[in-house]
Amino acid sequence: MDAIEHSTDEIEKKADEEIISFGKIESGNENQHSPGKRKKCGGWELASLLLVNQGLATLAFFGVGVNLVLFLTRVLDQDSAVAANNVSKWTGTVYLCSLIGAFLSDSYWGRYFTCAIFQLILVLGLGLLSFASWFFLISPTGCGDGMKLCNTPSSVGVVMFYLSIYLIALGYGGHQPTVATLGADQFDDSNPNAVISKAAFFSSFYFALNVGSLFSNTILVYYEDSGKWTLGFLVSFGAAIIALLLYFSGTSRYRYVKASGNPLPRVAQVFVAAYRKWGVTPATVDALYEVEGTESAIKGSRKILHSNDFKFLDKAATITSMDLRGPNNPWKLCTVTQVEEAKCVLKMLPIWLCTIIYSVIFTQMASLFVEQGDVMASKLKNFRIPAASMSAFDICSVLIWTGVYRHVVVPVSRSLTGNPKGLTEMQRMGTGLIIGMIAMVAAGVTEIQRLKSVSPGSKKSSLSIFWQVPQYVLVGASEVFMYVGQLEFFNGQAPDGIKSFGSSLCMASMSLGNYVSSLLINIVMEVTTRDGGPGWIPDDLNDGRMDRFYFLIAGLTAVDFIIYVYCAKWYNGINLDTSENVIQSEEQRKEVLASLMS
Repeated sequence: MDAIEHSTDEIEKKADEEIISFGKIESGNENQHSPGKRKKCGGWELASLLLVNQGLATLAFFGVGVNLVLFLTRVLDQDSAVAANNVSKWTGTVYLCSLIGAFLSDSYWGRYFTCAIFQLILVLGLGLLSFASWFFLISPTGCGDGMKLCNTPSSVGVVMFYLSIYLIALGYGGHQPTVATLGADQFDDSNPNAVISKAAFFSSFYFALNVGSLFSNTILVYYEDSGKWTLGFLVSFGAAIIALLLYFSGTSRYRYVKASGNPLPRVAQVFVAAYRKWGVTPATVDALYEVEGTESAIKGSRKILHSNDFKFLDKAATITSMDLRGPNNPWKLCTVTQVEEAKCVLKMLPIWLCTIIYSVIFTQMASLFVEQGDVMASKLKNFRIPAASMSAFDICSVLIWTGVYRHVVVPVSRSLTGNPKGLTEMQRMGTGLIIGMIAMVAAGVTEIQRLKSVSPGSKKSSLSIFWQVPQYVLVGASEVFMYVGQLEFFNGQAPDGIKSFGSSLCMASMSLGNYVSSLLINIVMEVTTRDGGPGWIPDDLNDGRMDRFYFLIAGLTAVDFIIYVYCAKWYNGINLDTSENVIQSEEQRKEVLASLMS
């Protein structure tokens, strides 16, 4: 008997060793569709490669975006309000394209191919912009520096310009949320340290984004502001090419996650099935329909446990006598996981809508902040500081506050709240809203002081451009709380089948923020010019009251914060079935035991 027991123990021990080995293989190959075989996949090495890719792509994008408002006014001779609106619409389009990239990534192409295709579009757009600038727009050479006027651009040049910048919008917009999700995919959820690694990755992701934009906001913006627009665009073009080549270098080692199919029919099926059973009383939790086994009916997705939110949707998973008479029809009967996926989307929407007003704040840095700085005293001895380069203070603030948050705020808040993360994602976003509101107040105070320092007949104020530093620093601090919190929240709360969609919600918020900003400017100008006055944001800002516009945004943010607090208290997070890995390991253990016993 002792020998038999000893033999059984040895077999079980060997089985456990086989499972560990099997798990290592699984962590590298589960849910993958790689172009080739890999020995080791994912991890921080590949995530770091994607961080560098993100930094270079951001450098390329902001090499165009950060000074776009001045290019429109100086080279294309547009009015200030028109240029600000065009920049807001373009930036909004950039982030709206993130939804396109997320949809294709989650549904059909997968993260890898989606990133590759949209980066190719980005490179094409930057190449076309460089060509249009060189041959059609910058004439005479060195024009657009604020002193030398450019010739009226040809219609061909203008068409090429708008085509190129909207290709850039499509390329960068589609790439951004997908590369963030691909980076998070490099950490295996079955590893207990994956949650910590993902949180660190999202902070590093935003850090890399700002490192890339720092170069654009300092070096490139200086050359562009001095009339060397084509050189700036060519550097951006080169950075995008390097980013693409680096991305392809990791092809054989990425950890891939399969696309889960089009989520739109899945969500629609839930509402249709619930509507068809409107008169049916929802079944108890144990009686709701779910497929057997450890995997959900949605390809590549874990099961989601039932929640008590939107109980009327439980009708879609309630089994009736009609459902038992024929084959399963997802338009009549849905699984609990499918119903919960639809619930997750509904629950995230109110939180997402509350972040849009913050994006209105963020938008001002690329438009009105630049125009405000352009009419302030910007000379430091013989050196003229480009107005757009002041956003370097925002970037430095982000870089500093990223470290402060991780090494000061998190430990202190962890000791006070007992939460391992310190602040929850929602507390972090709420803090970002408050700091953003204060930034708008600071911008308004700066504008009041600027107007007081304008001499009669002078286009520029004698107030130093460094008065803008507080508003840029505050916006940067608010980004660390709001945007990093958004990335973590939406990626963490989105079901497996719509992870890229979750990441894209952050960028979609920026998109709508730009459109709302454009709408606000149009409404304000319409209302404030009715009596024949110049309005709050005229072409000559010295005749306007842009400070009132900043205070208006601050007031809207305060109202938005109250609504956000209510939504945050109401929200209940996603509840994934964490028993899956344990069940799979036990089943694998039994299979190995059986094979060894035989």
